[in-house]
Amino acid sequence: MRVGILGSGIVGRTLGSGFAEHGHDVRLGTRTPGKPELVQWAASTRGTATVATFAEAARHGELVVLSCLGDVSSEVLKLAGPTNLDGKTVIDTTNPLDFSRGMPPGIFVGLNDSLGERHQRQLPHARVVKCFNIVPAPIMVRPSMLTAPPTMMIAGDDASAKATVASVLKEFGWDPPLDLGGIENARWLETLVPLWVRVASALGNFNVAFRAVT
Repeated sequence: MRVGILGSGIVGRTLGSGFAEHGHDVRLGTRTPGKPELVQWAASTRGTATVATFAEAARHGELVVLSCLGDVSSEVLKLAGPTNLDGKTVIDTTNPLDFSRGMPPGIFVGLNDSLGERHQRQLPHARVVKCFNIVPAPIMVRPSMLTAPPTMMIAGDDASAKATVASVLKEFGWDPPLDLGGIENARWLETLVPLWVRVASALGNFNVAFRAVT
């Protein structure tokens, strides 16, 4: 599968490497394709990985991952070109974290809206699925590094898109995800993250995640 990654931070590079190592053709989108550390990332990644502009990555991907900071996500989608994402599944990993008062963060949108919903409105012909935003980057591809398997929760309006995301999660080593329903449930996944930061800070370990038990 061809995968486009919109964002070159730790989340984008972690997921990009994961896709490439599992045999997918990855193109990482960024404002600075020639940045030495990104060129080095592509060269050292096992599998097929290249670095390009946001628009080139969006056009390349059959599946696209939005993995930038939440406060620039709308602009990144504009640079990617919404029509380049028409008909595609878009995995939304973003969070509306507000660090204006330092740590721990608050959120700049929530309860009545979410970034996931905003992105779906911005991409009316794409199929947005909220996923990966509730866990730290190091366990996104290898959740087995934790002592117990965490629960990945997802939200989105399109059943086939969520099935695609579930297959990606299985490939990356996750159990079947907990589907919370439509994209409006992204607001609860996003508001969970400031709590996660506080839990991780209290434990002194940011490689932690939640698990649903019955």
